[in-house]
Amino acid sequence: MSASKPRRKHGGTAVKIVVTGPFSAGKTTLIRTISEITVLSTEKDISDHTRSRKAETTVAMDFGRITIDRDLVLYLFGTPGQDRFDFMWEILGEGMLGYILLIDSSREDSLEEAVGILAAFRKMARVPFVVALNRTEGLEPADEANVRSVLELDDAVPVVPCDATDRESVKSVLLALLYSVVDTIDGAPAERPAQTARV
Repeated sequence: MSASKPRRKHGGTAVKIVVTGPFSAGKTTLIRTISEITVLSTEKDISDHTRSRKAETTVAMDFGRITIDRDLVLYLFGTPGQDRFDFMWEILGEGMLGYILLIDSSREDSLEEAVGILAAFRKMARVPFVVALNRTEGLEPADEANVRSVLELDDAVPVVPCDATDRESVKSVLLALLYSVVDTIDGAPAERPAQTARV
C-alpha cells in the first residue's frame, strides 16, 4: 500500500495512525491519555474468562485526535485486541501511514500474542511502525533483544518503553513513529517537531 498525503480543509496534513496490540495491552488508555478530543470508544462488558484482566473490551475501535501543529494532525484509531474481532484490523488499517504495536511488558503471553497481530499488519501494508512496551519505565538491552528476536524486527524498527497513562511517555512513542511517517510521506529525512508543537 503506497503512502499518500491526505489534506485537511485548511491545508494541513492529516495522518492516520493505528494503535494495535494484544488484549489488555493498554491501547484505549494510550489514546485517551493523548487525545485532545473525547475519545470515541466501543467498549462492551466482558463475560468470558478474560474478565479477570479487565471489565470491558474494545469491540470495534477507539478514535482520538492530536494536533501536532497547524500543518499536521494525527488521527488515532485503536483496534480490538481479541482475535474474535480481528476482522476490524484490516478495516481500521486501510489508509494508515503508520502504526504502534503496544505490548503489555508485565505479561509474557502479551509478546507471544503480538506475533500474530504483527504478521497480520505486515501483510496489510508496508508502513512504518514502532513497538511500545507498556507498563515499563526502562528497557534493558536483554529485554529489547528478546522482543526483537520474538517479533523478528530489524534494527530500523524502534522499540520503546511506555506508560500508557502518562502523557509525556505516550508523546515519546508517537514522536518515534512520527519521524518515520513524515520521512515516508515527504520522501525526505524527517525533522524533529518544533518546540511549540501542541502534542
